[in-house]
Amino acid sequence: MEGFNHSRVSEFMLLGLIDSPELQIFFFVMFSIFYLMTMLGNCLILFMVLSTPHLHSPVYFLLSNLSLIDMCLSSFATPKMIMGFFAQHKTISFEGCISQIFFLHLFTGTEIMLLISMSFDRYIAICKPLHYSIIMSQRVCVGLVITSWTVGFLHTMSQLAFTLYLPFCGPNVVDSFFCDLPLVIQLACVDIYVLGIFMISTSGVIALISFLLLLTSYIIVLVTFKDLSSPGSSKAFSTCTAHFIVVLMFFGPCIFIYVWPFTNFLVDKVLSVFYTIFTPFLNPLIYTLQNQEVKTALKKKLSNQYLNLGKTAPRYPMQ
Repeated sequence: MEGFNHSRVSEFMLLGLIDSPELQIFFFVMFSIFYLMTMLGNCLILFMVLSTPHLHSPVYFLLSNLSLIDMCLSSFATPKMIMGFFAQHKTISFEGCISQIFFLHLFTGTEIMLLISMSFDRYIAICKPLHYSIIMSQRVCVGLVITSWTVGFLHTMSQLAFTLYLPFCGPNVVDSFFCDLPLVIQLACVDIYVLGIFMISTSGVIALISFLLLLTSYIIVLVTFKDLSSPGSSKAFSTCTAHFIVVLMFFGPCIFIYVWPFTNFLVDKVLSVFYTIFTPFLNPLIYTLQNQEVKTALKKKLSNQYLNLGKTAPRYPMQ
């Protein structure tokens, strides 16, 4: 942590998402609703998976971990952005800025690996159904989740090891609503263009390779669908469709932002909003609307709750 001693800048100023006072209230209300719905939706998925015995399967175990990561991903910067709509000076401490970079790359790196794990689960379920219970055992599923978090941690530490030792002694304005690596390292007092391009583009290349791997797995699954005529094939196709929508929404912005790290486009802010706010919001909607088992379990929970309320309601004697 000696890198902090070389930094003269004690805080950064975030320009935020917009600078129009007329739109502040509108975006405050909109993003507050999105954030609350994101937390409620993903908490609902976690509750359903944990409390419903027939959802204790590999696919829902991975889905519940995706919901946990989505809640973390939407919380590392969104609450501060929402409160910043009414702040005259949108500042963040140096340590807070580094923390945002740490959590951003931790959660995105973990989610990339988890999406690959979910794709592997669907590939085994569709292409090798007879061996599914053997391959996707509880031990394997836990190992996939632990591996995802480990890779995410190693990835973010590799990014911070480069950033912490840069001298920040001059400009401190970040043109975004949170600290991101491409924006922050441009404020360093040394010329880091070549090394910065290499370090940050690595994240974009990793995202691009991961996306191509996932795309290949979906192509294999879609080809396999041609030979399937079982009743479960439509359910499997629905699950894969929902998963692929999540993949497109998540990887698209990451690839665009990190493959070309030092190009300041207005669309970068929009894409940042998309994969930090909109994607975590849409994930539970996509999975619950596309998945019949989750909808059935939710209806059963609601009906049981209604019946329990009816039994406990006070009964008055007939006059």
